[in-house]
Amino acid sequence: MWSATVFTLYPEMFPGPLAHSMAGTALEKRYWTLDTKNIRDHGLGRHRAVDDTPAGGGPGMVLRADVLAASLDAAIEPSDPRPRLLMSPRGVPLTQKMVRAFSKMPGVVIVCGRFEGVDERVIESRTLEEVSIGDYILSGGEIAALTLIDACVRLLPGVMGKDESGHEESFENGLLEYPHYTRPREWEGRTIPDVLNSGNHARIARWRLEQAQKLTRERRPDLWRKVEEP
Repeated sequence: MWSATVFTLYPEMFPGPLAHSMAGTALEKRYWTLDTKNIRDHGLGRHRAVDDTPAGGGPGMVLRADVLAASLDAAIEPSDPRPRLLMSPRGVPLTQKMVRAFSKMPGVVIVCGRFEGVDERVIESRTLEEVSIGDYILSGGEIAALTLIDACVRLLPGVMGKDESGHEESFENGLLEYPHYTRPREWEGRTIPDVLNSGNHARIARWRLEQAQKLTRERRPDLWRKVEEP
């Protein structure tokens, strides 16, 4: 069973949206499990302090290495085969290829960053792999963790109604996904392209590929350059 363990200062944020739709149904059916660990349980002193001022000065606070390490060590065995991820804006950009790889593993361990960052020493000593969901700053890693988990869970066997549903989505073949249409056939003077009602599956497949290529060229030239590379 695929399992996600999340270390956070706000465990009440989970499962959040993961309790609904496909992910929620899959959670109820035990296709995957979710366990949250409150980092503050290992905080220091009467106030359970988890952070301190940055060495060398500067604004904000930094999550302490000793506190986070104690939280990780209490819950995760050294032999646990799951990757240890730290949601961080300086991390490796999350891609569909990475998501598919994570979904084929036993699960993931995710640390949700907060404040100005996490003490570098715990990142190194506990081999945390930094992952980013985009070039922007969030208040913390929880929303990023929800995003990563949702992307993985939907790829687990049995979660989607048809497993082939995931094979033609954006990024699976390096292209953005083609446009979709459904009934009514005409709406506000706009009609479904005739080819989609032709019943000719070869023509439909060709049209969808052409549309995917067109959208990728126009909207994501960075992706298109990779498609064109020999």
